[in-house]
Amino acid sequence: MSYDEIINELKSNLSGDYNKDSEYLRKAGDKFGKEGNTDGVRAVGEIIFEIMPENEKQEITNLTHIDGVRMDKFYEQINSAIHEKNMIEAKSLAEKLYAKIMDVYKETDKAKFVTFRNPFEDNLAQLLFKTDKILNRAPFDFATYLTTYAFIIIETGSPIDAVHVLEEAIAFNPVDCGPRFELAEAYKLMKNKDKLIEVTQQTLRIASSPIAIARCYANMGYLCVDLHELDDAVNFYTASVTFAPHPAIPLELKGIAQMKGSDIKQPTHDEIMATMKKYNISFGPDKDVISVAAQLASTFLLNKDMRNAVMSLKMLYNLTQDEKIKDMILKYDPSARRVNADGTAPEGSVPDNN
Repeated sequence: MSYDEIINELKSNLSGDYNKDSEYLRKAGDKFGKEGNTDGVRAVGEIIFEIMPENEKQEITNLTHIDGVRMDKFYEQINSAIHEKNMIEAKSLAEKLYAKIMDVYKETDKAKFVTFRNPFEDNLAQLLFKTDKILNRAPFDFATYLTTYAFIIIETGSPIDAVHVLEEAIAFNPVDCGPRFELAEAYKLMKNKDKLIEVTQQTLRIASSPIAIARCYANMGYLCVDLHELDDAVNFYTASVTFAPHPAIPLELKGIAQMKGSDIKQPTHDEIMATMKKYNISFGPDKDVISVAAQLASTFLLNKDMRNAVMSLKMLYNLTQDEKIKDMILKYDPSARRVNADGTAPEGSVPDNN
């Protein structure tokens, strides 16, 4: 269902009794959350805010608004300023958003807020990052908000100051590759070889798409060029395009050939694996990522939750290239096609996940 359809259905079931309606909407929100239906969760939040008494509205507003603007809309203003290349305004707004998040949603000894975006992230985080703390769902994607703030800090010349912000972003969602990739950018600029390798190792542990895996290897290729380990750089760049082609990689390889003063030969799989071992970098998707995607696909199919089942199957196929999984996807979603790096969708293939 579309967002408007969800709104209409929820409103049609309201009784006019605030207590009953609040309980109904809370249960609906829990259901949408477990399904990873962000439109449903947003719709529930909108209606709850609409029907609640004025004194409660004010309390919620104090938690979710900045200068009278809801935090997600405030974040849109930051992105608009970035798009317009007005980094001074973007940084000023992002600082206010950051201060609000860290004041209202800070971690305590007993509880922390998290911003998992779908059931896969929720389950993977519980497997890899176990905690005894109570996990509260944040109302907005704070991991992304803080990552954008860190991006602004880096763009305005202070990569070292971005590190702490990115660590806080990771705390909100430890299985989101976004803040870790931005952290890698900071370490590139700081010429911190050991930290760049470390964050790449951590990112590969949670990477759930070929594009994410490819970006990890591209970052290692960049590092090796910087270290003048050119053969290692070629091996990492070759591994990167094996998982997801990117137009920048051929240019990087051309630059390496110019530095070497000779043509580059295609590395063998054994040569690539030797380079991976040299830097203690894993090859391909992590077994835990595949396991979680497979378990979720099975659970969703049993529960006849086809939306999430297909999403999990797509992730699983793109990580494994198992033709049996592709057949299952096309059975449940005949229109599914995988999108190539150039935007085309080859016949008979299955879609991509980022």
